[in-house]
Amino acid sequence: MTSQTSHVPTADQIRRAPKVLLHDHLDGGLRPGTIIELAREQGYSRLPETEPDKLGIWFREAADSGSLERYLETFAHTCAVMQTREALFRVAAECAVDLAEDGVVYAEVRYAPEQHLEAGLTLEEVVEAVNEGFREGERLARAAGHRIRVGALLTAMRHAARALEIAELANRYRDDGVVGFDIAGAEAGYPPTRHLDAFEYLKRENNHFTIHAGEAFGLPSIWQALQWCGADRLGHGVRIIDDIEVGEDGEVRLGRLAAYVRDKRIPLEMCPTSNLQTGAAASYAEHPIGLLRTLHFRATVNTDNRLMSGTSMSREFELLVDAFDYTLDDLQWFTVNAMKSAFIPFDERLAMINDVIKPGYAELKSEWLFRQTATTSASSAGEG
Repeated sequence: MTSQTSHVPTADQIRRAPKVLLHDHLDGGLRPGTIIELAREQGYSRLPETEPDKLGIWFREAADSGSLERYLETFAHTCAVMQTREALFRVAAECAVDLAEDGVVYAEVRYAPEQHLEAGLTLEEVVEAVNEGFREGERLARAAGHRIRVGALLTAMRHAARALEIAELANRYRDDGVVGFDIAGAEAGYPPTRHLDAFEYLKRENNHFTIHAGEAFGLPSIWQALQWCGADRLGHGVRIIDDIEVGEDGEVRLGRLAAYVRDKRIPLEMCPTSNLQTGAAASYAEHPIGLLRTLHFRATVNTDNRLMSGTSMSREFELLVDAFDYTLDDLQWFTVNAMKSAFIPFDERLAMINDVIKPGYAELKSEWLFRQTATTSASSAGEG
């Protein structure tokens, strides 16, 4: 008798599977009800809707424009209510709880401290409030029977001029909850090379960083992020597909950049639903992740902005299962890829893979044995 791990997983199995999330924005994952309550407390009156369900729908529809620039405009409302220590603490804690309830065991959540200073907080106060919120969320998750570890990525906005300052901030808090650095924002017109001083500083400090690249802009964005800036990971990286040619005979030819990315095992932080919303992919079935998985790139699955995309890690996996008939083995492959690529120490990554992820998937894969036993027993009882 052979294992039946090749079976397509159920929605319940996907929800219970241990997951690793590397690309999730704190200001893109608020609960609609929290936004409304914080807006009321802070006197913010510009929300387009004041009922949680309607507000959630508004965010998703506003993000479905096919334009990255329009997509980014939705963040004006979430950032507006994240200007106090109490608000940042609450949002961070709820983020950790929500991810844990979805089966995420490790997450790196990013945010831009410079976007939370309007009410007088300092950069340091922002970071400390978010870190404390993540710790509270981890505690609440444990109390509810879930396990999660959350690390923060500090993001600098690529259209601004504070990248070095934020990089120094990330380095200062690297032993207190911050695991790395990122730059984000509109790619076109704002190449990562504008912030070379920040990346050179981080490399001198032996610190980790990822760069949003290859989402709204093409191969030059990826090439600069890697070869000029030295990124450890690529945020999205979906446009690497532009350097891969599939012939009519099915033969695949990789350009030099694509071959470099695969050979060097550079992690791609892919966000399928978000990529459809910003026009970086036409459909789930046509998303480059399918080919990149077949070619064994270091692809990972992520949520990007759970509020704007109306998504979760479980939903992203379900959509990919529907599009590509992925099995639990495939989902484990994506999850292990992500854990290998995390910005925490090697021994901790290895322990998470061997002690949490692999046992979790092994348990799910073995369930068919018990279902078969139950079916056989019921059949025997009926015959008796």
